[in-house]
Amino acid sequence: MSSTTPSFKVGISSIGAHLTDPLTNTKVTEQARIRQLIDMAVQAEAGGLDSYALGESHERGFVSAAHTVILGAIAQATRRITLKSSVTVVSTLDPVRVFEDFATLDLISNGRAQIVAGRGSRIGGFGLLGYSPEDYEALFDEKLDLLTAINRACEAGESLNWQGKFRAPLRNAHFYPRPANGKLPIWHAVGGHSSSAIAAAKRGLPMVLTTLAGDSRSFKQPIDAYRKTAEAAGHAALDMPIVTTSWFHTANTDEQAVQEFYPYFNGMMKELRANSVPIEFLRESLDVSNAMMIGSAQTIIDKLKYQYRLYRQQQFLAHVDTGALPAELVSNNIDVLAKVIAPEIRAFVTKESS
Repeated sequence: MSSTTPSFKVGISSIGAHLTDPLTNTKVTEQARIRQLIDMAVQAEAGGLDSYALGESHERGFVSAAHTVILGAIAQATRRITLKSSVTVVSTLDPVRVFEDFATLDLISNGRAQIVAGRGSRIGGFGLLGYSPEDYEALFDEKLDLLTAINRACEAGESLNWQGKFRAPLRNAHFYPRPANGKLPIWHAVGGHSSSAIAAAKRGLPMVLTTLAGDSRSFKQPIDAYRKTAEAAGHAALDMPIVTTSWFHTANTDEQAVQEFYPYFNGMMKELRANSVPIEFLRESLDVSNAMMIGSAQTIIDKLKYQYRLYRQQQFLAHVDTGALPAELVSNNIDVLAKVIAPEIRAFVTKESS
């Protein structure tokens, strides 16, 4: 195996939150927060990480409404790292525009753009963009199916005729510009339900599985359902990789990691969800079987090894910031992930796979 193509890929992600520091009661400017998102990607690439993912949100407390624009800035500031969305809320967007935006990003980045299509965990953008949350599932299904149809038509160099419920019909439509490799990698985001994993497999799309916290064993069911359905549908295993993603914070010791992260994690929960969590929640998350990646570097390495033995996934995305976590702590998360944790887990996976 080439040393330039690791068997297990490790990256970072952010949802672009922009929140108040609970310890200082201050908030950086929106411009500074966007600059930080770009700097995170630059640092991740410099450290040898494989991917950077940025989510989309149209609510107060976020700077990522135009996440493709930020990814475009990152494309110009980097040369190698894969650029993912995490997620693109296709339910409230025009799939034609989504394809055009990401095809353009793909050309700017020399073939590094990937779409992670999701429903979105927040519904504030629905009314803002002219949709009803009552159509939550129907919107996602129709728009994702159209996006994948556009991708197939573009790859084949064919026109597309299409008619649905939530946008004007397409008649003999062609789509420009074409991505660098003729088509875009499109991933299906799954929040943990087996039904969503099954839907991803039936569509023949690779899966990004959210495993933010909780017992890692609870996420084995959707992974098994995904692989079983994909096999039954005749999809090759190599075409159906799985990414897991979870909260991530590291420090010299487990307790230091808990003490550092808790004010910001709890502050985020209060500001975005109007509820609080006890610090014991994070201490319990130190257990090797818990999906939240918090603790010393060795604790997180042990957690990732545990998960790999359980899931046999191909990639991991570390959610390294909260929207208020100080830049130096975010930078340390990226540094330790890149220099200590990623090399160890890649070597482990290579050995396990040999």
